[in-house]
Amino acid sequence: MAIKKIDHIAIVVPDIDAALAFWRDALGLELSHREEVPEQESLIAFLPAGESEVELVEPTTATSGIARYVARRGPGMHHICFEVDDIEAALARLKEQGVQLINEEPTIGANGKRVAFIHPKSAGGVLVELYE
Repeated sequence: MAIKKIDHIAIVVPDIDAALAFWRDALGLELSHREEVPEQESLIAFLPAGESEVELVEPTTATSGIARYVARRGPGMHHICFEVDDIEAALARLKEQGVQLINEEPTIGANGKRVAFIHPKSAGGVLVELYE
């Protein structure tokens, strides 16, 4: 498994427009685009920062995983995402090593990219996303 780079750091927020007051207006990061991801019941805003991005994630339903996360923990960092060359090979290798996966097969995420999540129990309490 070859990790190419940190693709993004995701931050959950109850309201993207309100969050942009800090990330865009105060820090000066540019908003590249917004996208609704129906499969994840979320709205996402992308703010490039060098070769990586800050990804703001707002729940679009009250019952989504993101909504439950915000209700339990409040807004803040949600996950870190690594870009990999071959997501199937990465998942197979991790599974062989006994890493607990949330997704044993890739799903479709933002920008139509294939993604899979590693359970925080296997990553020291950090939710990790792999992206191809």
